[in-house]
Formats: sequence, structure tokens, C-alpha cells
Amino acid sequence: MADLNGAVSAIRIGVDVGGTNTDAVALDVSKQAEKDRGVIAHFKTPTTPDVTSGIETAVQTVISTSGLSSDQIASVTIGTTHFINSVLERDARRLTRVAIIRLSKSFLREIPPFSEFPPALTRIISGYCGYVDGGLHIDGSQEAPLVESQVVEQCRIIKEKGLTAIVVAGVYSPIDEVFQQENKVREIVLRELPGVDVVCSHEVANIGFMERENASILNAAILKYARRTVKSFKVALQKLKLTCPLFITQNDGTLLDSASAAKVPIKTFSSGATNSMRGAAYLSGINSEGSSSIVIDIGGTTSDVGVLLPSGLPRAASYFATVAGVRVNYSMPHLHSIGLGGGSLVRDHDGKITVGPDSVGHYLSTEAMVFGGQKMTATDISVAAGSSEIGDSSKVQTIQSEIVDKAQACIKTLLEGAIDVIKTAPDPLPVILVGGGSILAPATLAGASKVITPQFHDVANAIGAAVSRVGGTVDIVQNTVHQTVAQATQYAKELAIKRAISAGAVPDTITIAEVESIPLQYVANQVRTIVKAVGELDFTKKLSELDMNGDYDEDVAPEDVKSDFIDIPETKAVDPRTYKPSIITNSDGVPEWHISETDLDYLADGCYILGCAGGGSPAATRIQLRDQLRAGYKMRIIDQSSLKDDDIVYWGGHMGSPATSVERLNALETIYAFEVLMEYLNHKSFDAVMGLEIGGANGLEPLLVGSTKFFDRPVIDGDWMGRAYPTYWQTTLAVHCPNELVPCSIDSGDGKSILMVRTSNDEIVDRALRASCAEMGSRVGMAAKPTTTEKVRKFGVLNTCSLAWRVGRCLALARATNTIATVAEQIVAEAGGDKSAKILFRGKITAVERRLFKGHSYGEVHIASAPADDPEAPKNQMPSVATGGVLKIPFKNENILAIHEAEDGTVRNIAMVPDLIEVIDAATGKGIGVPEFKYGLLVIVIGITCSPRWVETKAGLEIGGPRAFGHDVDYVPLGDYVEPRSVIEEYRN
Repeated sequence: MADLNGAVSAIRIGVDVGGTNTDAVALDVSKQAEKDRGVIAHFKTPTTPDVTSGIETAVQTVISTSGLSSDQIASVTIGTTHFINSVLERDARRLTRVAIIRLSKSFLREIPPFSEFPPALTRIISGYCGYVDGGLHIDGSQEAPLVESQVVEQCRIIKEKGLTAIVVAGVYSPIDEVFQQENKVREIVLRELPGVDVVCSHEVANIGFMERENASILNAAILKYARRTVKSFKVALQKLKLTCPLFITQNDGTLLDSASAAKVPIKTFSSGATNSMRGAAYLSGINSEGSSSIVIDIGGTTSDVGVLLPSGLPRAASYFATVAGVRVNYSMPHLHSIGLGGGSLVRDHDGKITVGPDSVGHYLSTEAMVFGGQKMTATDISVAAGSSEIGDSSKVQTIQSEIVDKAQACIKTLLEGAIDVIKTAPDPLPVILVGGGSILAPATLAGASKVITPQFHDVANAIGAAVSRVGGTVDIVQNTVHQTVAQATQYAKELAIKRAISAGAVPDTITIAEVESIPLQYVANQVRTIVKAVGELDFTKKLSELDMNGDYDEDVAPEDVKSDFIDIPETKAVDPRTYKPSIITNSDGVPEWHISETDLDYLADGCYILGCAGGGSPAATRIQLRDQLRAGYKMRIIDQSSLKDDDIVYWGGHMGSPATSVERLNALETIYAFEVLMEYLNHKSFDAVMGLEIGGANGLEPLLVGSTKFFDRPVIDGDWMGRAYPTYWQTTLAVHCPNELVPCSIDSGDGKSILMVRTSNDEIVDRALRASCAEMGSRVGMAAKPTTTEKVRKFGVLNTCSLAWRVGRCLALARATNTIATVAEQIVAEAGGDKSAKILFRGKITAVERRLFKGHSYGEVHIASAPADDPEAPKNQMPSVATGGVLKIPFKNENILAIHEAEDGTVRNIAMVPDLIEVIDAATGKGIGVPEFKYGLLVIVIGITCSPRWVETKAGLEIGGPRAFGHDVDYVPLGDYVEPRSVIEEYRN
């Protein structure tokens, strides 16, 4: 924006609306090199019930204090929790019912929308879901073309239902640059239903259909309210006679103009922490040094610790985010929070001083000793030590100097522990302290090259809003047949830069902040490329180019009235300490384990851990099976001892890429594959079904086949791998019975099936099927050659369903008893104890290398050791096989070796396939797949001895050992095998 003399104004106003206070600053960015960093004025005021009057007060004050005129202000940028609160509070007054149009001819039907929404939120916003032909395959080709008449029919139904907020969600829509299916549907909908709101999922989030659709639904539900809110913000600026552009900060530290924020308000949901980190970088001048740094934002109750990358943006979180209990997939900063703040309670336990994690919170001004209260807080310690001047220092003179020293030592230990957790390399980094509780921190901290508490640290959040930049993000899947990975990456960079310029960035200031290329598992010549470009906002553009007025026709609703809160009691959680599975003896005297929703939850968590980083997430399959149970269908598991000698056992599961399953979701491809093979073999039915592998999503697939909705057959408690392996021929059946893999069949779920009836060897079967699978969409259901009771008993890996259930129950028990810190020990106990399973290593991921070769994702993850003297480590922690140094785990879709490099350079292999090498998230206990390996993630590595079925023959080692994965290493057993305990045997009585 230009002033009266035609010069571009550099003065920006930043506002951050918090739960307690609204902060505002006036900032002259042209003076950032000066001592005061260009901060002209700042003001803090209590957040008002209607929010906007608090913003108006804060902005008016900084303008008045600074003596600025309205034409000197280049922009106003607001970071707010306004939009997310309407969802968190389940306020029906501010939320709209949503209709969904899904684009896919053959998929998505098995996993409906709202599958994992909290019931109360579903009741408020669930309106309707319809399906039309469309969708893409992973290579960007059309699954089916759009049919306009189908879209028109969906519009008729939506109109009859009186719905005005519509989400259009197509399979692989983020990579749809050619057909533009979602955009075409939007055009038809707006033609048929003028005036409705249409949200295209590809404009809201990236790869991951369920999470992208969830984000789009939440976005559509608050669109009308967002428009009213943005209008109220603009009205507040008009009252202040400000004509500058209005921006809203996004979760990733970049800007949205107000019109765009009104269209995609979900992108602003969680920008507070990002604003603090951006403000810290600006105030400290760290950005100019081109290095990473650590930011500690100390509030009244907690401290949030994050890493600022050299780009000046926060390091992104590894997993999907959760908003109001709903999983979404937009960018969020990676934070580690500890219970340390200005209000943290200080206690003396027989000479041992503790600080936090409980706190007096916002009652600090009345309950802390320096304010006349009776509770000793961290703030009191700071005042008693002479580190700060707050309240009445005479009221803390009675605190003994020994207590002050010990409390300060405790605070120092807590902060140093948090720094160590968040770092990804041993080298010290600059630490920047912001927030009102920064007074608590000592002048030096281990792991910090320097500790900086910048001026204006208590309004860093508002400063971060003022200095936010403009970004462009790309997340696409590209083919590498006719281009190299480097060329694909360069194309993504160029596209991200174009998007940043389109959003208003000055071209010469744009830098690439993030770039990652991820080869897709089991898919040849496909790479997923994620790039973010950021640059400074171009204030020379016309106001209309930066800040379109948009359609703000809704009246500004009064917001100080009581919200229309809808509360539906959540289903009472099952207590894993008392839960017992249902074992029922059928009319033939056979004990059957009848699966419940609780069993499904345990099985899903356990299967993903047993996947050894492969096998794909069981999340979608769990929902598919859960909905069948809720519809009254049954699933049952039996022990192999219940089989008759002449029983026919079918087996199979999914084949293909987990990267496909995150978009295409489950159909009935495995059911169709079974039907194709049964027709070929002239089998009208079979006697039991068994899983191909227990690891990952395939561990649950037999339950789908055996469900009373389909074949109504029991599932055998066992599988042919005892874990996840990359290929069909790497099974124990292939080890002991060569040439037993055909005839077999695969089906794509959308009308394509293939039978393979002859082979010269087992390995070619997998190669042929996988080549066909790639042409059929990179994910198929598979039915293997039926086998016999004798082979199941002799060569199958038995009781693995039971093992998966027990491992999953470990997670539930740990959550219920607050013992997540020892969940690895609990898993080891369930796997047979420390003679058969071991904790191999504890640490955090510091590097991930990936490459694509013949459709497989090869690579290596590096894990730096956790400190041996971790003060938060439980006393009964099991010692790990290796400590110190680095653990390297090569993988080929699944983990292959655990190679420890000690600090003195000594190298040794501490575990290898066919033993199981599991990597779990130290914070949750959940398994981590290869696609989820991410820098900075705290992990625990567990080793579990494989079934002796693998090592009974030389063929077993050739097929399942490290040499089969390209590593010239002799297999060394991890421990003694203990067959998993049968759930049926334990609970039948």
C-alpha cells in the first residue's frame, strides 16, 4: 500500500487473539535492523466475548500510541482461534449441515463420510452423501469420466433436502491437473443450485482421502460463519478508518487474504503457535543467520518447544492433525509441550523439589505468593531468585534459598530435556525464549549454543502475525518414466513458486522452504513430491489484487449470546483391564472367538506394529469392519485345532501400494478375487479363511472375507508370514512347499480380474501379479491357491491374530493406566518376555533416505540415541540392547536390519529379518510405517523373534533372511521363539 507521496508503506499491524489476551503490535519492517526491531507500539488487552471489539480496542490503542495515520498502515494481519472454536464448542448456531458428492465409480462406498467424527459433531453437520462416476488412479489417469446427468441428479436430491453447503471429493483430486473433475462438478452444481457454497477438496488439503474430505467437511460447515466473522473484522477496520488489506494467518506461518480466509477458514485453525515461532525468529534476528533454532514459548501452564528451520518456518508435524476429534491433513507445526509455566506449582517432597506439571493457570495473579496468595509457583521462585520483578518481592522472602536453588535446577532440567527431545542432531542450536513465562528460564541451557530472550518477547505472537509471509504449496504424484526424480522435483518447485506469486509474493524474495520426494511403495516409476515456496508480500499490488471484497452478504451476528451447544454423550470407553473377548462354543462344539469393536481396535493397533513399518495402515479396514459389526454382521476366529482333516482353507489379502489405499479406500476387491478363484476351481464354498500376513492392513482382511455379510466362514488364528513381508513368495508356505502358489487370482475392485494358473517358480508369480497390479490401479485383492489343514498346522505361523490382539491391548492398557512410557516393555512381555523379544534402541529419527527401485521403496532410517540420564525415564525401564551412537535400519518397504554404530565407530548387527524389527512412536506406542518416518520423531525399536518355520530350512533363510533383501549378512537369531498365547484357549472358559 502506498502513502500520500507514492512510497510503499512498511508499517504493518499484527494481532493475535488468544484465549486470555488479545495482543497487537505496530511494526515498521523497514527498521528491523534497528535495536527495537521496528516495533513502534504494542498493547495487550483481555479477549472479549465477541472477539472483534477486543481487536478493535487493541488496534486502536497501538495506532493512537504510535501516532500513526490510517494511510501509513500497509496491512492488518490477524491470528485467531475464532473459527476453530465454533467446531470445538460444537456450536450449532455457527455450523451448517453439509452434503458430500464423492467422485468414484467403484470405490469409497465401504467407508462413508463422518466415519470417525464424534457423534455430537456428526449430528450437527451431517447432511447427505451421494456418489457419481469419476476419480483418478495413482498415475493420474481417470478411473471413470464424469457423467453430468449423475451430478444433476445429486443436485436435485440436495435441493430437496434444503442443504446449501456442499463438498466435492474425488479420488486423487490433488493430482488432477488434466481432467479437473472436482472443478467441473462445482460448475455444474453452481449452475443447478445458484448461491450454494461448494468446497472442492483439492483446494483444502492434500493426499489422503479421508483426512482431506474431513477437512473439507469442517471447512464447509463453518463457511457462512467465516464470512460473517471476516465481515466483522473488516467492519472493525472501517470503524478505525483503515483501508489497508486484511490478512489472516495460516497454520503453516503464511498469509491468507481475507477473502480466501472466508473460503478456506480451516487453514487458519491453529496458527497461534506458528505466530509465536515466527515472531521469535524476527525479534532475535535468527532468520538472517540461515540456521535452524529452537523456540520455547513459556506460558502460564505449559511450555511449547519447536524448531524453526532456516526458512524461518516451523518444522512440520509428522502425522495428521486432529481437530475436535477429527483427523485432517493440513500442515501443523511440530511441537513438544511440557508442564512448565509461570503458574506451575512448586512442591517440597521431603527435600526433593518438583515444579509442575500442575498449575494455577490464569489464577496466577491471585494465588501466587508475590500477589498475596498461598501457593508457591515458578513465578515466585523467579522473583525470589532476583531474576524478575513481578508483584511484591517481600512476600517470597520466606522461601528458603535451598528450595529456590533446587527449583531453578528442576526448571533447567525440564527445559534441557525438552530441547534434547526436539533436536534432530547433537550439535547445539540457538534457543529463543518468548512468552510471558520466559523469566523462568536460566541464562544457559545444555544443548543451546546461546539463549536469547528478545525484547518484546511477550508479544511475539502478534509480531509473528505481522511478519507472516506468502506461500505456495504443492503435493503431487508424478510419473518418472519420461523424467528423472530430479526433474519431477524441479517441476514441483516451479509450480510452488507460481502459486506463491499468485498468492501475492514478491518473485525476487521467494525461497524453497521445504522439499521432499517420496517413492511410492510397490508402485513403479511414481514419486510423491511435496514442496513449499515462501516469499515476502508484495504491497505494491493494488488492493483489489490482494484483498478481494468477496461475498460478505451475511449479517454480522451478535457473538456474545449463549451458543447453541449440542452434547451427545460419547460411548463409554471399554476398560482394557477388565475386558474379556467373547468365546462361544458353536453347535459342533468348536470354540469361536466372536469379534467385537473393542477386539477390532486392539487387532488394528497390533497388526500395524507387527507390520514392521510395512503392510499399510489398517485404519480404513477397521472402519469397514466396524460398520459391518454395527449393522449386525458377525466375524469369528477359530484355533487351527478346530479344523477337520479334509477342510479346504482359502487365503489371501491385498496386494499393492499403501499409497493407493490412502486415497482409493477399501472396496470389495478381495471378495471379488475369492469369487473368481472359486469359480475357476468350481468351489461353491470353503471351510475356513486364513490371512496372507498379519502385518498392517492385511491382518484384518480375512475378517472381511469371513464376515457373515459375505462368505460366513471362520478365520484361522494364524497367517503365512508372522509379520509383513514385501512379496507373495516370501511366505512360510513357499519355504516348505514350493509351487503351491498357483492357481491364484487378483481383482482390482472396479471390474478387472486376472487368473494365474501356471508357473515355473514361485518368485515369478509375485512379479507377474505385481506387474498386472500396477496396470490395474496399483492395488488389488488377491486369493491364493486353497490349502489344507495339514499344511496350515505344519507350515503356518499360528496364533498371530491372538498376538496382534494382545499387542494392541498393550496400547489400550498403557493409555488407561498412564503407562505409555513403558508400553514397549509391555509389548515385549506379550511377545514372550526378554528371552524372545527385546528393546533394541531408544532415540529419535535424525535422517530418512528413500529411493525407488522396481516398485519398492528402499531406504534407511537413522535414529540417534536417547540420553542415558533422561530424567523423565521410568525407573522400571528395560535396558535396551544398544545405547549411544546411532541405529540404522535399512528397509525395503519393511524393516530389514538393525545396525548399531557406537560412538567409538564399532558396528554390529543387533537384529535382522526374518526376526521382527518394530519401530513405535514413543509418545503413543503406535506402530510407524515407512511413509511416516519423519525427522525428530521419538521412537522405540523392538525386536521379536520370528517363528522357527522361517529358519527350519535353508530355503527359509534364502527367502526370508537378509540375503533375500540384498544384504550380505548371515542371519543371527535374536532369541528363543515363544509361540503366542491363544486368546481362544485363555478365555474359552
